[in-house]
Amino acid sequence: MESKTNLKNYINTVREYLKKEEIESSSVLANSGNPENHETFSSPSTGMEFVLIPAGEFEMGSRPEEKDRLDCEYPVHKVTIKNSFYLGKSSVTQKQWKKIMGNNPSHFKGEDRPAEMMSWEDVQEFVKKLNSEESTDKYRLPSEAEWEYACRAGTQTRYFFGDDESKLNEYAWYAENSGSKTHPISQKKPNPWGLYDMHGNVWEWVQDEWHENYNGSPSNGIVWKDEDSSDRVSRGGSWYCTVLFCRSAGRFKREAESRFGNLGFRLLREL
Repeated sequence: MESKTNLKNYINTVREYLKKEEIESSSVLANSGNPENHETFSSPSTGMEFVLIPAGEFEMGSRPEEKDRLDCEYPVHKVTIKNSFYLGKSSVTQKQWKKIMGNNPSHFKGEDRPAEMMSWEDVQEFVKKLNSEESTDKYRLPSEAEWEYACRAGTQTRYFFGDDESKLNEYAWYAENSGSKTHPISQKKPNPWGLYDMHGNVWEWVQDEWHENYNGSPSNGIVWKDEDSSDRVSRGGSWYCTVLFCRSAGRFKREAESRFGNLGFRLLREL
């Protein structure tokens, strides 16, 4: 009897150990920025490509010592992303927008260029029609926390490639190299999780309402809304921006009805 009890206890101990190892391995993967394989998904109706973003946690916002930091980027706070999700490899293109909406209001025309000149409400309509087309409810804009988590890809530096702004040319279209226009997606280097143009090209709408700072923000990565503001948030910087706004923590306030030639979006797809 004692032997069987000891065996049972040993088996339970091993199970707990393996479970702990699995959790820790997942956490390391999420924070390393170097998953071995970029699992992907393609939208059957648009061909839009998505990359699997692993669950994990990160420090959101910019630290006091960060160069060019803005007051709206503090306080730095820990956010836990409990569920993995798919995020678009790039901004939604004009070709993809036209497949769903049947029009192309973008200023800088080109099928493989980012769709722009879309208000936050326009994007909500696109999401609604895309979900209907594919008989799902999985597509949506990312929350601001989900966007920054995916952009950073396990890093805490000014940009996902480090702190040296002189290298931005390798990863982004911005004021110094864009020629004052958008460019076709995925021409620059991706971040460690296989996402393109997270810095520059076009600002990207997220789902959240605008808040002047992160006081009281959710710690679980969900969309932050309190019905006190009709303004929304855009992230990532654009072809029009300097190095300041292209930082991983950079954010900008927008009226929901705003339409600009440097403002687009990328989608999230829930698992």
